[in-house]
Amino acid sequence: MKKIYVNLKRFDVPTDFGGVNGIADIQDWGGYILKSIKDEIKKYGHKAEFTFFMPEMHLLSALKERTGEKQPEIGCQGVCRTDVKKNGNFGALTTSLPAAAAKAAGCDQVLIGHCEERAQLSQVLAEAGITDSAAVNRLLNKEVQMAIGQGMKVLYCIGEKESELENWEEVLEEQLSIGLCDVDTSNVVIAYEPIWSIGPGKTPAGKEYIEKIAGFVKEKIDGIEVVYGGGLKKENAAMLASVSSVDGGLIALTRFQGEIGFYPEEYLEIIDLYLDGEGK
Repeated sequence: MKKIYVNLKRFDVPTDFGGVNGIADIQDWGGYILKSIKDEIKKYGHKAEFTFFMPEMHLLSALKERTGEKQPEIGCQGVCRTDVKKNGNFGALTTSLPAAAAKAAGCDQVLIGHCEERAQLSQVLAEAGITDSAAVNRLLNKEVQMAIGQGMKVLYCIGEKESELENWEEVLEEQLSIGLCDVDTSNVVIAYEPIWSIGPGKTPAGKEYIEKIAGFVKEKIDGIEVVYGGGLKKENAAMLASVSSVDGGLIALTRFQGEIGFYPEEYLEIIDLYLDGEGK
């Protein structure tokens, strides 16, 4: 069964404020997206599982719109490295989302280690003069531990930058070994992000390269599932469907030109292209 994830980043920001949201009022945006796709995805039956990672302010409206359905699952975009504890920290976590709060709200999954989160952590550490990549992975490991401790599944992102291409094995090995240290990986899926190939003007990672990375990860962690996190879209859906070692994909934007943004009807088109191309 394939796993189809969506990371909605901050696509909720209206176009008038510099964002890409032109489909719904920001107060109704999360629920609108779920309402638009929840019945449509039922037709895929047991071919795929679906997850939406929402910005925190949209979790409740999305969960409410799901109305008891098991699919899609709803996840948050990271959790704090410290959690609420009985007879301990009762909630002194201003500005942070503890895993306990995400679980109590109804979240099924957590997205951890996305390249944008890794960059943000690196910037903070750099202000203190710390440039050790292992430090970032240690911080992410705490997030993973908190999420797993609350019974949520984790989509853990790994990937190498252009400056790391020559030593990609060392980079990914560190992200896996430190980031998932002492973690029950039966509740973890890996999203591979070839950071060096993501963005305008860059050459997308090819089939052979993706196969190589997926094989490397599965050799390091036996039995773990790997999805392509560099962006599942119309242009690469058929190619990714032909990669047998890849277990699904991560969708972000559905439209990259004109009125850029995430559009539910285009999301469904991407799924059709991907699942129809599987095995070809």
